[in-house]
Amino acid sequence: MSESTAGKRITEKVSDGALRAATGRGWADWFTALDDWGAAARSHTEIARHVREAHGVGGWYAQSITVGYEQQRGLRAAGQSRDGEWQASASTTVNTSAARVIEAFADPGIRRDWLPEEGFTLRTHRPARSVTADFEDAFGGVSRIEVRLTAVTGQKTRLGVGHSRLPGVEAVATYKEFWRERLGVLKALLES
Repeated sequence: MSESTAGKRITEKVSDGALRAATGRGWADWFTALDDWGAAARSHTEIARHVREAHGVGGWYAQSITVGYEQQRGLRAAGQSRDGEWQASASTTVNTSAARVIEAFADPGIRRDWLPEEGFTLRTHRPARSVTADFEDAFGGVSRIEVRLTAVTGQKTRLGVGHSRLPGVEAVATYKEFWRERLGVLKALLES
């Protein structure tokens, strides 16, 4: 965890200051509000919907608040979904079109330039929107990659990679670092 307040765990996702600036509340205020609502006994989807609808918080922050709350209350570990699945993620913003980003995942020739890993099997791809793939991971299993894109402004694209079906916390740490490094290489390639 990146921060701690009075010995309590705080989410790894967003700093207290950034959360307060974006939503008007810091982590302690969100934890209290969600406890008062009875969030610990509710599903991830119910909590995120409540944060969006009752508090007017946009989707990304609603998800971050929900995950942070679940981690803080011991309902999930960092890198673990509420249903117990282990997953890693990384994101970056690149100064290029969404179509070009998806092409870098979907085209094997381009992909080899930044992702020299074997075992990447494309499942679906929606031009300029998303990619899913199976991935033979370093831990002997087949995990799943999901790439989502959001147009930011002009030619800038927000790229998020989710790597799920991982075998445990060690794989989460390994692939969190792996994807940060690989997305850095991809960003340099696409912006050159």
